[in-house]
Amino acid sequence: MQRERAMIRGTLAHGPWVAVASMVLAACAVGPNYTRPGVAAPAAFQGVRAQRPGGDGDGTLPSGWWRIFGDARLDSLEARIDVSSETLKAAVAAFRQARALAQYDRAGYLPIVTAGFSATRERLSRNRPQNLGAAGPYDDFVVPLDMSYELDVWGRVRRTVEGGRASAEASAADVATVRLSLQAELAMDWFQLRTVDAQERLLERTVKSYEAALELTQVRYEGGVAPEVDLAQARTQLESTRSSEIDLQEQRAQLEHAIATLVGVSAPTFDLPRTPLEATPPQIPVGLPSALLERRPDLVGAERRVAAASAQIGVARSAYLPSIALTGTGGFESAALRTLISPASVLWTLGASLSETLFDGGRRKALSEEAVAAYDGAVATYRQAALTAFEEVEDDLSALRVLSDEAETQSAAVAAAERSLVLSQTRYEGGVTTYLEVLTAQSAALANERAAVAVQGRRFVASVLLAKALGGGWSGSLAMPPPPPGS
Repeated sequence: MQRERAMIRGTLAHGPWVAVASMVLAACAVGPNYTRPGVAAPAAFQGVRAQRPGGDGDGTLPSGWWRIFGDARLDSLEARIDVSSETLKAAVAAFRQARALAQYDRAGYLPIVTAGFSATRERLSRNRPQNLGAAGPYDDFVVPLDMSYELDVWGRVRRTVEGGRASAEASAADVATVRLSLQAELAMDWFQLRTVDAQERLLERTVKSYEAALELTQVRYEGGVAPEVDLAQARTQLESTRSSEIDLQEQRAQLEHAIATLVGVSAPTFDLPRTPLEATPPQIPVGLPSALLERRPDLVGAERRVAAASAQIGVARSAYLPSIALTGTGGFESAALRTLISPASVLWTLGASLSETLFDGGRRKALSEEAVAAYDGAVATYRQAALTAFEEVEDDLSALRVLSDEAETQSAAVAAAERSLVLSQTRYEGGVTTYLEVLTAQSAALANERAAVAVQGRRFVASVLLAKALGGGWSGSLAMPPPPPGS
């Protein structure tokens, strides 16, 4: 309120309405004063036990949260989102629109001043009623300066400005939400691509092993030691594995194309080197559930929309109260240009008006009820978004815990399957068993090795999802995001 009074005084410093405006603006704005809706946040996440002890700190991720994975190629790709993503540019443009509307609303604190110039030459009819003399022609030159100002007695402008500012802040949070979603999607696609590369490397190695097994079986068949069915089974196993290897190429191409789109590059011109996934995902600091209300941009955006809806209640209720407007006109008027700018040519008028709607068929009541309902809906949406955020973090923590246990179990299964394959090959070469036993052991070993690679990839994806669910290191700033380079 102090700022608003200062703006008015600065504009009307030489006008006659300074005292009146100051007294009027001291009135309280109609409608509720906004308070953030309460959200029942749990004391802690149950799935935190999935994290290794120590090193959690306050649960704050760095702003470049993807750097915790220690992947230089991912770092370089993420840096291109702000520069090239058309989706992000669209979100920034939407924010600029919201900010411009907020500035438009803020202009309501100040009067509207217009200036002009007119020149007319007129001849009156001598036969007109009540002819008072000469009919002219006459020249009339006027330089008017008009000013109109609606006093914000009931706080309609203040509530409008509050709502516009909250909407602009919500739009700024939307920009951060879009940016985080793009960053997370890129990281997930990247780790899925690296998982496919690891699967390809495994199948390449397996194909070589199966080729050696086929050669051995061919020799044994030609020597009359092995039946033809063994040769057919070995060849079937090899070709089936080659087919699986080819199928991975399609998956890799689709992921590569998705990454190209995310970084704003035409898919046909984009290529990424093969980088098999080998590392273990890092620990993600979690922190307290209540911190999500400040660190997740989508939650902050939902809360700001509640604030905007609250302000609209005041705007709707102000329509029940009378409107008070001040008007003034000044300038110069003369019949000759040479005497236009002179003390004798000065003209001015001052006026005030008060108007009140007596009957509108229930329009104001309907708008007021609509504003209250919109506020209630915004509160429910905000609280539901908070519940969803808590759920997402718990889901990702649970996934990491389960996948960590599964990775250990799968590692033991791989070791056992490899040992079984070695024993089966030894027994087959010694003539103790049929090739079917080797075939079964080969299939089991390959299936377990592929499952181990897949679990590792899912652990990285779950880590990315957890980082996203925690807000991705967003600082909570609702300042105007810088425009993307080249926009």
